Amino acid sequence: MKLVIAEKPSVAMTIAKVLGAKRRKDGYMEGNNYIVSWCVGHLIRMNNPESYDEKYRKWNIEDLPIFPKEYKYEVSKYTKKQYGILEKLLTDKNVREVINACDAAREGELIFRLVYNQARCKKPVKRLWISSMEDRAIKEGFNNLKDGREYENLYQSALARSQADWLVGMNLSRYYSCLYNNNYSVGRVQTPTLAMVVARDKAIRNFEKEKYFTVQISGQDIDLETSRINENEKAEKLLLSIPEYLEIKEVEKKRKITRPDKLYDLTTLQRECNKYFGYSAKQTLDYAQSLYEKKLITYPRTDSRFLTDDMVSSVKAYVDSFGNDFDEKNFKSIFDSKKVQDHHAIIPTSESLNFDTSSLLGSEEKVFELIKVKLLASRSGNLITENTKIICDVEGYEFTSRGTVVIDEGYTKYLSSYIKKKEDKLLPRLEKGDKLKVKDKKINEKYTNPPKLYTEDILLKDMELAGRDAKEDIDRKGIGTPATRAGIIENLIQKELIKREERKLISTNKGEELVSLVADFLKNSNTTVDWEVKLHEISEGKAELKDFIGDVENKIKGVLLKG
Repeated sequence: MKLVIAEKPSVAMTIAKVLGAKRRKDGYMEGNNYIVSWCVGHLIRMNNPESYDEKYRKWNIEDLPIFPKEYKYEVSKYTKKQYGILEKLLTDKNVREVINACDAAREGELIFRLVYNQARCKKPVKRLWISSMEDRAIKEGFNNLKDGREYENLYQSALARSQADWLVGMNLSRYYSCLYNNNYSVGRVQTPTLAMVVARDKAIRNFEKEKYFTVQISGQDIDLETSRINENEKAEKLLLSIPEYLEIKEVEKKRKITRPDKLYDLTTLQRECNKYFGYSAKQTLDYAQSLYEKKLITYPRTDSRFLTDDMVSSVKAYVDSFGNDFDEKNFKSIFDSKKVQDHHAIIPTSESLNFDTSSLLGSEEKVFELIKVKLLASRSGNLITENTKIICDVEGYEFTSRGTVVIDEGYTKYLSSYIKKKEDKLLPRLEKGDKLKVKDKKINEKYTNPPKLYTEDILLKDMELAGRDAKEDIDRKGIGTPATRAGIIENLIQKELIKREERKLISTNKGEELVSLVADFLKNSNTTVDWEVKLHEISEGKAELKDFIGDVENKIKGVLLKG
């Protein structure tokens, strides 16, 4: 018998159906020489400090740091029954081989390995690595199972991530809570994210608007305006010097070609769902996960916006079913195997063509349709506009007016429900040297604007781009990963460090206090980015877990020594 362990019951049921394991048992399916069972998220969790020593039950600065020589794990009390079923199956003498079918990602590897290790299982492991829950993809995956040992580095990376989070959380949450007599939660990833929100809110509060001026001229069917002028006296002097007729200094006409946007990775999907529908990052992830399990989209927890080169024919067949609006160059540009690491971009599956998506929940249908039109737009033609800029000169100041004419709406016709359609702004036919009669002239009084409050759209973008300047040579940048950023935001809200007001994210007094207290390295996004780079290097076999954890421990020691 072969034992298959999936991450979730719904995924296990789909796999069981494909494998022909039809007999339902308590906690698993059986048949056709397969047993298919499942985890329920993390069945095994890291022990709390008091399991190492009873003295840690009470929080005292004197007992810090807590650096276990060997980490202990325990079965979660909420999922003890399912773990017991898996343990019995893993030790069953009739089971000859175990297949890890948990999510094909770092955390999926950790979930399986902890269960496998807790049961002290020594049986050979194969790895199922797929990006779609379609029957075809599952069959292909089982025909090409990998040796589980090939993913040892990925497991080491997952262990390093979990141990680093434990060390920072258990030591520094206790340290700052005891030091300042408050219940503070400090995290490797959540604290620099919180610092970003706090910094934005402070910038808004401390913003002092600045007055500036522009001078505007109105002629026949056209308005021209200067750029910013800081002093009113200069604006008034310029206004008085404007003659009755102005000569056109330059007419610039440029044709602009805008290619379709790349396909969705998870972060971009979450950002646009927040912008268009007001969904939180977690809601979007939940909807996408449900669509994945319904076999309607590919694996959502991806950081790539490209498809692999071997997918050309299958994707071509999908998009062709929606008509022949096809641009060869744009279509080819979405395929690049070198830019796909674990999973390719999110796209609809071929099975979705035979599914009535109107039967979905409204929220899921919106997410699916957005993913679909993104793909259809990507293979369509370019947006072509003709942009005109008319320039006059008075006393060394440029007066300009801009107009745009849409020549070809291209791919934007697929996105008309989501983005504001570009409207033609026609300018009168003028040529260089023409005279323009000034009908009116005035000074406009304007003010600079403060930064805007964070929405999840913008916060996710800033989390993704954090550390980019410092790390131009790495593929994985930012705070957290596409799969974890939603959880980070929700955790900050749960800990009452930030709050959600409609679509805005705002720091609380508690959050601002914490950021003002913690060491610089904890709120500096570059620290988290550097650590995420190390985790990626561990997964590639280029760095060691023990060296990474040693660095984390030294950072923690530095905080405690300064205190």
